[in-house]
Amino acid sequence: MTRIILHGCNGHMGKVISGLVSEDAGMQIVAGVDIADQGKNDFPVYTKLSDCQAEADVVVDFSSARAVDAVLSYCEERKLPLVECTTGLSEEQLAHLQKTSEKVAVLKSANMSLGINVLMKLLKEAARVLAPAGFDVEVVEKHHHLKVDAPSGTALALADSVNEAMDNSYHYVYDRSQRREQRDAKEIGISAVRGGNIVGEHEVIFAGTDEVVTFTHTAFSKAVFGKGAVEAARFLAGKGPGLYDMSNVIEG
Repeated sequence: MTRIILHGCNGHMGKVISGLVSEDAGMQIVAGVDIADQGKNDFPVYTKLSDCQAEADVVVDFSSARAVDAVLSYCEERKLPLVECTTGLSEEQLAHLQKTSEKVAVLKSANMSLGINVLMKLLKEAARVLAPAGFDVEVVEKHHHLKVDAPSGTALALADSVNEAMDNSYHYVYDRSQRREQRDAKEIGISAVRGGNIVGEHEVIFAGTDEVVTFTHTAFSKAVFGKGAVEAARFLAGKGPGLYDMSNVIEG
């Protein structure tokens, strides 16, 4: 049984994870932490992380960037592995996360979806074959109209997967509106679309002469990130210090 402390338990993703864990016989949420105690949980909820002393195997954090430093310090002090799902961390917080991983296991990924992380692995294999054969690479991402950053962190992670497979020999182009020149063979174009309530769609295009190979991932709800977080918690429990990501989860 993997025992979880869920930080941010009453947020949207916290509720998703609670639902997934309730249907998993091998997982249990032993305590939750949230500034809003709504009193509708099947486990004790603390409004302050420092008040939670529940015995657990791993902490899952789906809260806000403002709380991450406290979560990292808490996990280091209690020697608890951490699945860090919160986005928008500063450079200082990322450095804190790296330092904490020297003492306890910490898992952080640009995207918690199992499908996206399998896709990143497949892209590396495709790039090693198609890029040397002259295929151009383009990434197109689509999200809802409320998303303020562009391109998405996932789009950049997908581009990075291709670039890493090619010894980081590519550069990224985000906007061609002011360019009047032929496409560079060593560029990866990254385009963003914003509209409606699109949860998330990412497309990686390998365009060659007379043939095109396209990889597409579509998220129909944010539940895919919760499922990935649960699998990450299962993987990370009992692991020694180090910085892990979802590639370690899918590789077992």
